[in-house]
Amino acid sequence: MNYSEFFKMVPEAILVAILIIVFIADFITSKKQDRKWFNPLMMFFLALMCGFHVGHHAGSLDTVTAFGGMYVETAAANVMKAILSLGTLIVVVMSRTWLYGKEANSHQLVSKTNEGEFYMLVISTLLGMYMMISAGHFLMFYLGLEMASVPMACLVALDKFRNNSAEAAAKYILTAVFSSGVMLFGISFLYGATGTLSFYGSTSLGHTVGLGDALTATPMTIMGLVFFFSGLGFKISLVPFHFWTADTYQGAPTVVTAYLSVVSKGAAAFALMTILMKVFAPMVEYWQYLLYIVVALSITIANLFAIRQSELKRFMAFSSISQAGYIMLAVIGDNALGVTALSYYVLVYVVANLAVFAVISVVEQNNGGATEMSAYNGFYKTNPKLSLLMTLALFSLAGIPPFAGMFSKFFVFMAALEPRESGNFLPYLVVFIALINTVVSLYYYLLIVKAMYIKDSDNPLPTIKSDAHTRLALIICTIGIVAFGVVSGVYHWIYAAA
Repeated sequence: MNYSEFFKMVPEAILVAILIIVFIADFITSKKQDRKWFNPLMMFFLALMCGFHVGHHAGSLDTVTAFGGMYVETAAANVMKAILSLGTLIVVVMSRTWLYGKEANSHQLVSKTNEGEFYMLVISTLLGMYMMISAGHFLMFYLGLEMASVPMACLVALDKFRNNSAEAAAKYILTAVFSSGVMLFGISFLYGATGTLSFYGSTSLGHTVGLGDALTATPMTIMGLVFFFSGLGFKISLVPFHFWTADTYQGAPTVVTAYLSVVSKGAAAFALMTILMKVFAPMVEYWQYLLYIVVALSITIANLFAIRQSELKRFMAFSSISQAGYIMLAVIGDNALGVTALSYYVLVYVVANLAVFAVISVVEQNNGGATEMSAYNGFYKTNPKLSLLMTLALFSLAGIPPFAGMFSKFFVFMAALEPRESGNFLPYLVVFIALINTVVSLYYYLLIVKAMYIKDSDNPLPTIKSDAHTRLALIICTIGIVAFGVVSGVYHWIYAAA
């Protein structure tokens, strides 16, 4: 083995170094009661990662490979890593209040020793997502997937003062184990049909032909495609692989739910898109029909169930399932425009969704852990600024102009319809279904707006004075919601990589 190859994996090496630093810092200072420097240190590290990816992309668009093609760093993957790092940065900023605040329905403080554990688990999951995105081999991809999934289950169960947190983690890990088994089963079919697990092929690893060249549409490879898609569909919460989502989102700590809903989903969606376009390119007509069905079901069923929800975290769970359908709509086009649209949609979704969860989190911490929609009745009268920021984020998620969410939906619709074969009406039908569901989603997002601005309450929430970290997270998200829709350079930056 040529160990100099590790120097080509610079982003992952930096994350490993950060993980070691955080571990040592937590171990040495675990007995100290006040570690105000810990959260700013993590913010600095993650801001450094964002800056590295932006600068790296500006300096070079070349593809970097290591270990015979098992690791492949493309410009598009670099952009997605920057987006995931930004989302993780916002989550870490949000987490400071939760880690040092009073636990809902309890007079106990959350143990400050959990702070180091939380940061280490977050960095571990981010490292796994990096490996997923840059995998050029199914074994590397699977290792990255598990590196992201196992620490995520620990994050879901991190809240020791709530029994439903452990229940949520149990449901998550059991479903994750089953989906991983299904995925491995599908990968074994692909290996049996082709004799390789490499996406691109490599002489140094003993094979010259990759899966993208060797695959043909046979019953075995079609079964492999279906099983693989099913396994990764769990990570993205696509229908019908979504049953774990609502219970896990509700039971997990709100900060972890925010992280799970945007960063994990974005990484899995990008990885699935890459593998479908690169590995399963010879079978494009099969997985496109699979996407037609799954996307239409995900958007429609999630919207119908979201209307019935009265608990905001369950509400956002079904919202995220619907948003996952819109994200995968970009993949149908199987072109560079689809890669751009997916990355841009994830970027906009990160800032809009995290803004909503930031408000939910601060209200939960100041209202005895309440996350019911009825608790927001008359919210505008006592908290006009938080109400306004919540409204902006919900409007962006719904796709209302001039916010960034409208442009992100427009781009995924364009990607799904261009270019199109003559006589194939299914993409138009799926996009039409998505457009109808956009109106439905506007209705249920407006239910929250109605509660805040129109409904009265005999006992409205008191005026909440949010801390500096929450304000910073909301400022970052609000700037993104407004700026990403009007600053065209962001889209051009992503398109240049795609």
